[in-house]
Amino acid sequence: MNMQRKLILLPIIGIMFVFKGYTIVIGQTKPVLVVLNKADATLAIIDPGSMKVTANVSTGHGPHEVVLSADGKTAYVANYGDGPSPGKSISVIDIATAKELRRVDVSPLLRPHGLHLIGGKLYFTAESNRMIARYDPAANKVDWMMGTGQNGSHMVVGTPDQKRFYTANIGSDTVSAIELPPIAAPRRPITHIPVGKQPEAIDISPDGKEVWAGLNVDGMVEIVDTFAYRSVAKIDIGGRPYRVKFTPDGKSVVCTMIATKELLIIDAAARKEAKRIALESVPLGIVFSADSKTAFVSAGDPDQILKIDLAAGKVTGRVVAGKVPDGIAIAGL
Repeated sequence: MNMQRKLILLPIIGIMFVFKGYTIVIGQTKPVLVVLNKADATLAIIDPGSMKVTANVSTGHGPHEVVLSADGKTAYVANYGDGPSPGKSISVIDIATAKELRRVDVSPLLRPHGLHLIGGKLYFTAESNRMIARYDPAANKVDWMMGTGQNGSHMVVGTPDQKRFYTANIGSDTVSAIELPPIAAPRRPITHIPVGKQPEAIDISPDGKEVWAGLNVDGMVEIVDTFAYRSVAKIDIGGRPYRVKFTPDGKSVVCTMIATKELLIIDAAARKEAKRIALESVPLGIVFSADSKTAFVSAGDPDQILKIDLAAGKVTGRVVAGKVPDGIAIAGL
């Protein structure tokens, strides 16, 4: 009998192929889920399979948003601060050792918040300065900045080609479209697109054609055509969406509804509500598995992290990670 021998190069998930009778697995970093606990000033590292906390890492004061590198090895945390004490740093955290590698002082930029990691560069908003900026981890420096001139530039998203970025401006009722050089005439580096009252939550479709923004006062989601630079539709969802996020397959947009303790799922193509999932806690941050089937939600009252089967509409796992969980990110799943 021709028995196939098995050699595991990396005992994790990854690509498997056969070479000279050996099954070889070339893996990537083990799936990891991270959540920020604002009241504790910590980042909790969670196994998304077992939903167990494996470590807690101290961050700067008032951590609000977090992103992970694609390989899940490094987390970047925006230390926003609190009301009287604006934050001015970004924590760089090694997941394997559960240690803060460095705390990057980005002053005079204050209140870093929204984060978008792409092409090895970290784009972030500096809310107090009405700017977005870019941090280069390899050079360990901020190498680009652009003022929005708008109030409350809070969250930021960008296109995969790193040419266009969008920020929701809570106090100016606009979405800013920011283009990086080279820019084809007659376009300008920045265009402010009028939207409804207090846009905060924001996301971009996987194909880069639409930006969806949640309107805090209007209780709606507004859709911006990124090529036409204008609003093209509004969807009445009956309340404030704390976060508005596309599933990775682009088929759905999920809103975390704080007033009703629900996940609201919108059919992205039809632009209509598909269903709502009732929860026992107030949903806040949200991320998804790569197959778009599972959502991971940071929630409050009571504080916990939820694992949710979106098709079944059921909570399949939960864990208490810390006090006042909010920003959340996932990699490798």
